[in-house]
Amino acid sequence: MNSAIPQICLAPMRGLTGAIFRDTYAAFFSGIDWAVTPFLTTVQGNRIKPGQLQEVLPQNNARMPIVPQIISKTAHKFISLATALHDLGHDTVNWNLGCPFRRVAQKRRGSGLLPHPELVDAFLDTVLAAVPNQVSIKVRLGRHHPEEIFALLPVFNQYPLKALIIHPRTGVQMYNGQPDLDTFAACLAQCRCAVIYNGDITSPAGFDAMRRRFPAVDAWMIGRGVLGNPFLPAAIKGHAPGPTDRVARFRQFHDALYERYARVRHGPVQLADTMKGYWGYFARGFKHGENILKKIRKTQRAGEYQAVVDRFFDSEAQWLPDGSSGGTDRLSASADTALIQE
Repeated sequence: MNSAIPQICLAPMRGLTGAIFRDTYAAFFSGIDWAVTPFLTTVQGNRIKPGQLQEVLPQNNARMPIVPQIISKTAHKFISLATALHDLGHDTVNWNLGCPFRRVAQKRRGSGLLPHPELVDAFLDTVLAAVPNQVSIKVRLGRHHPEEIFALLPVFNQYPLKALIIHPRTGVQMYNGQPDLDTFAACLAQCRCAVIYNGDITSPAGFDAMRRRFPAVDAWMIGRGVLGNPFLPAAIKGHAPGPTDRVARFRQFHDALYERYARVRHGPVQLADTMKGYWGYFARGFKHGENILKKIRKTQRAGEYQAVVDRFFDSEAQWLPDGSSGGTDRLSASADTALIQE
């Protein structure tokens, strides 16, 4: 097995792993080396939304280094946004070729571009000659079939990419089924740039098995596994646990996250809905997590939500050992399909 300390990257999960989450997470937990942001876009020509720039300002990301992700099928829009990000200090940007959602793919963005290697080639030929940043790519095996990746790899190999982040599912699979590790292995053998693995790392034991199978991989992207167990990156790296018990540490993190969102969410309903999105994953770390998840999903306003969560932490919460499942996977499937990416 590779004896070097693994690099762990936080995956982009739209609506969940934004700047507030990243900064709050890094204040309470360790183990994540850097993050790829949920994707950014241009609007009305080359104009960039001020709110999107707030997500990637260096002062809002002091605790966790980031690589901004861009989703685009139009080279000049990508160039405009990448250049603006470089002016902010971001030397690397990531191109999203993996978003599985139909409404995105139908516009030939994200995984919708994967069946068209000629368009990917033309895009990269224009972009890489013009942007001041290094470029990495986050990709799935294909839109419809995993074999689509083998028409893309020769294209990728023509260019000086920073890295290729591979989630070994197709776009139409969404998050269903098992990652295709055999096809990932074939990709790894053919790629000329660094390869980062992404997909279904949820426990230290599972990570160790993956690392034994793919010793050439030095960096690993984790998304849902971090939300379900925020202690996971530290456990993978062998960090000693903190001075407080896990429920107490998680509650401190949760309360800080809640308070930060309370400052920016417009009204108690929106605040409650924001936190409910997280609990589709948070509940996986707790014994009988499906029970608290059901109660939280019934809440409508922030005060009601806070009362339910406080009762849970005060009297019911029991953290599961690493690698256990709280029985909430079937209940949180809707959370997976509500994501725009990972």
